[in-house]
Amino acid sequence: MFSKSESKKIREEFWTQFGKQSPKKWILYDTKIKAIDLKFNFDTKGANLGIKIDAVDSSQQEIYWNKFISLKQLLLDEVSPDFIFDINYEVMPGKYIGYIYIPLEEKVSIHNKNSWEIVIPFFNKNMLALEHFFIEYYDIIKA
Repeated sequence: MFSKSESKKIREEFWTQFGKQSPKKWILYDTKIKAIDLKFNFDTKGANLGIKIDAVDSSQQEIYWNKFISLKQLLLDEVSPDFIFDINYEVMPGKYIGYIYIPLEEKVSIHNKNSWEIVIPFFNKNMLALEHFFIEYYDIIKA
């Protein structure tokens, strides 16, 4: 078990190392669509990456969700068949978002530096494909 400060230091070390090994600067929060982010997730329970849909207005949330549902087969074919579509993904108790994500199947933890060798290539490969998809279908998503 790590103290809070030790855990924070390890997380910062991972994200710094990941940034140095990434092939490019990722879009992530700079999607130009306020309710949509591309996201990396790595903690002590596992790793995943995906599309976060978090609109302030529930009707806008539904509109964006339905746009991605209409693109679902293309996303599965062009990026990965492993995407999970979760309209009620819990990010914290009582807070739900739409999250379309690929989980890393291997059991990994950000506290285990041996896991980093598995997570970094997984993130790089899949986010590159996801960003390409997002850019390709941006006009449909934004409309």
